[in-house]
Amino acid sequence: MSETTETTRKVRVFLVDDHALFRAGVRTELDSITDEVEVVGEAGTVGEAVAGIAAKLPDVVLLDVHMPDGGGAEVLRKIRPTHPAVVFLALSVSDQAEDVITVIRAGARGYVTKTISSQELVRAIVRVGEGDAVFSPRLAGFVLDAFADRPGSAPISDPELDLLTPRERDVLRLLARGYAYKEIASELFISVKTVETHVSSVLRKTQLSNRYELSRWASDRRLV
Repeated sequence: MSETTETTRKVRVFLVDDHALFRAGVRTELDSITDEVEVVGEAGTVGEAVAGIAAKLPDVVLLDVHMPDGGGAEVLRKIRPTHPAVVFLALSVSDQAEDVITVIRAGARGYVTKTISSQELVRAIVRVGEGDAVFSPRLAGFVLDAFADRPGSAPISDPELDLLTPRERDVLRLLARGYAYKEIASELFISVKTVETHVSSVLRKTQLSNRYELSRWASDRRLV
C-alpha cells in the first residue's frame, strides 16, 4: 500500500477594494506566482464585503482602508463580532499613522502598503493566516508608539474612545484637523446634516461642549 502525500492547505483569501482594476491585478498576481493562496471572492463596497465574507468565510481578508461607503474599519466592525476566526490584513495606499491605528484598533492583524511586492504580499498573507502580526517596516513604529504602555500614548483599550463608532471617529478626526462641516461631508460622502448628527453624538458621549475641546481630546488620543 502506497503512502498518501499530504498537501498543504491553501490560504483562502477575499479581496476588498473599491477599484475593480486593482482587485483584478491582485487576483492575477496571486494566481500566477503561488500555490499557497487561493482567492475565493472579492468586493468593492462595505455591503458587498460583509455579505461576501459571511458567505465565503475566508481565512484572510485583504482589506482596503478607504472606501466611499465607510472603509475598512466599518467592514471589521460588522464582521468580527460574528466571524472572529476571519483574519484581516489591511492593504492600502495610505501610510498615515491615523489610518494604521484605526484599522488595528478595529481588529486588523496587519497593515501593508500597496507598494509591497507580490512575493512579499504572499508572505504577509500566509503569516497573518498563521497568527502573526505583519506590518510594513515604517508602519510598525506607529503601532508600537500608539499601543506602548507609557504616559502620552494611546492605550490599547480606551473606554471613552471605544464609545465612538468608526464613522464618529472619522468625523472627529476631520473636525480636529479644522475641516468645516461641508468639507467633512464631501470627504466622507455624507450629508452636512449627518455630520451634525455625528458631532452631536460625539459631544454627548465625550461630555465635551465644543469643537475646540473635541480637537484637544482627539489630539490626546492621537486621532489627528
